[in-house]
Amino acid sequence: MNPKEIFYENLAQTIIKNMEKRQIEACYCKTKEEAVAKANSYLTKGSTVSFGGSMTLTESGMMDSLKSNPNITLFDRSLAKTPDEVKEIYHKALSCDYYFMSSNAITKDGKLVNIDGNGNRVAALIYGPEHIIILAGMNKIAADEAEAIQRVHEQAAPPNCNRLSKNTPCAVTGTCADCQSPDCICCQTVITRRSAVANRIKVILIGEELGY
Repeated sequence: MNPKEIFYENLAQTIIKNMEKRQIEACYCKTKEEAVAKANSYLTKGSTVSFGGSMTLTESGMMDSLKSNPNITLFDRSLAKTPDEVKEIYHKALSCDYYFMSSNAITKDGKLVNIDGNGNRVAALIYGPEHIIILAGMNKIAADEAEAIQRVHEQAAPPNCNRLSKNTPCAVTGTCADCQSPDCICCQTVITRRSAVANRIKVILIGEELGY
């Protein structure tokens, strides 16, 4: 392994131990391919599955894997034809067996930091789905809560606004303006310091840079 790979693995093991104290199950995969295989190993035949918007899920190949899996029922809002159908899928997602997402940031002491617009992703993280499966590249690691929140505002929100064609100051300038724009995607900030249900949240740390 090269020095960066060694660093990622050592740091991941520290975070995994800290997550265990928080009743969060965690593991480390060196590559995105290993991570997708690990995530799929959690799934049971006939289960219902949904997901929150995530470039990590797309870049890792997790979304393609879920969409091609004949053994699950996938609640996929991208297939909805009307706003009412989208709303219905959002609600179905909150009672599915497995919910896939990434985390905007993860602190070294094992906390998950997420900032949402609609709030469907953090709502599922907090309560509803039986299992939460989180895939996150090691680029998402931050020293503490303050750095994690700053990371989301400065590194995740601007490119996500560009991706979603949002008319926000950060989409134009590349830096957070703490805006109150109608298109703002920073409406809810959720810090998960512990899983109330032991091992409901499963985090797969990946030794690659994925997502924003």
